[in-house]
Amino acid sequence: MFRQSLLWTSCLALLAGPVACAQTQGGKPVAKSAVSAAPKLGAGIESRTLKNGLKVIVWPDHDIPNVVLYNWFRVGSRNEYPGITGLSHFFEHMMFNGAKKYGPGEFDRVMEANGGANNAFTSEDVTVYMDWFPRSALDVIFDLEADRLQHLAIDPKVTESERGVVYSERRSAIDNDNMGALMEQVQATAFVAHPYQFPVIGWPSDIESWRIEDLQRYYKTYYAPNNATLIFTGAVTPAEIFALAEKYLEPIPSQPAPEPVRTKEPEQQGERRIVVKKQAQAPLIQLAYHGISGKDADVEALTLLLSILTNGDSSRLHRRLVEEERAALRVNTHFSPGFDPSLVWVYADLPPGADVAKVEGLLTEELARVVKDGVSDAELKKARNITLSQFWRSLETNNGRGRALGAAETFRGDYRQLFDAPARYERVTRDDVRKVAARIFNSQRRTVGWLVPADAQAATPDSRKEASR
Repeated sequence: MFRQSLLWTSCLALLAGPVACAQTQGGKPVAKSAVSAAPKLGAGIESRTLKNGLKVIVWPDHDIPNVVLYNWFRVGSRNEYPGITGLSHFFEHMMFNGAKKYGPGEFDRVMEANGGANNAFTSEDVTVYMDWFPRSALDVIFDLEADRLQHLAIDPKVTESERGVVYSERRSAIDNDNMGALMEQVQATAFVAHPYQFPVIGWPSDIESWRIEDLQRYYKTYYAPNNATLIFTGAVTPAEIFALAEKYLEPIPSQPAPEPVRTKEPEQQGERRIVVKKQAQAPLIQLAYHGISGKDADVEALTLLLSILTNGDSSRLHRRLVEEERAALRVNTHFSPGFDPSLVWVYADLPPGADVAKVEGLLTEELARVVKDGVSDAELKKARNITLSQFWRSLETNNGRGRALGAAETFRGDYRQLFDAPARYERVTRDDVRKVAARIFNSQRRTVGWLVPADAQAATPDSRKEASR
């Protein structure tokens, strides 16, 4: 959830050394020695851990006089429990609502007056805050961040106001959005033990009943410097950032490490089904398969597999369901690698009156075909080209670098793994893709969700669990 009322062309020479790609300049070949002497991607990055446990990583780039800050807190809905679901997302809002030195509205006002802007997002695993600003505002930004990280004001009136904002956001993103409503129910059905079952935005009754002491305890536990990683990219030097961090942020005391999430989702032993009935013009279908974590060796193979399935008009599921059978309007896949094994989604928007059972059969048939026969060389090459192109494009900007660096450090445990990603994608073989398809697309480990119009007369099999919403 974002805080609002509510990844250059692939050239592995930068990582793999000379002769890994065409070497030209102005149409003329470049000597190998010149290529070898080119700076390695990520050169100049430095990291330091402050005395209070806050890790600071700096990627200098002085092309323009701007700076990007990403602050990654290792807290999301997986750290919640019944009664306080949605608190991680709530703090995404609260962190902009005043502290000791800068009161309500001052964080945004002061940042904007200094040429800056900000935003934030929350997921199952993390809450991340972003600032974009000119380097001339460095001291001001550090002062703003230090104030809210140490002295956030949890005022009852502000809390009630933001509670209303979050509830309104929930109505917009879940209650009044059929895709969101179905996804929430499917996820809550797919997980029976692990806190990934909780919606990031929270259950309605919890949003209504958070207490001030819940907020205070959550803030002290998870907004501690030893639970965060601070990323700076842009027109800065590591030395000046470390000096400012020591001045403004190191005095903030560390806290005992949060309790780890020990629950592991038990092996699913049979397909689960849910039918949601709502006012709708057309049905929806979602298939959610238990997947893998962000550190799993199969992440790259799975990423390429999903690209083969739904990326572009020549992708397998689009070609079969949208163009050939005309059974769906759109088909998509989604996988967000996190700390623990999360879901791999396959979902489709259907036309009014569509035969949902037929669409489910077509999806299941195509996924089974990949498991049995694998993919072609051409499909794998296309998926790899698209993925690497997106990877390099993401690193063109300070913002993309900040996000990518933070994700690698947070989910893989070392920001340097970002620069190994192209080589990992190059190593994926057709057999790797087929094996990961067999690993994931097992009908005994999936949850099938249908959303059907409330007045639809179509029969649903008795084996399907209905949840009227």
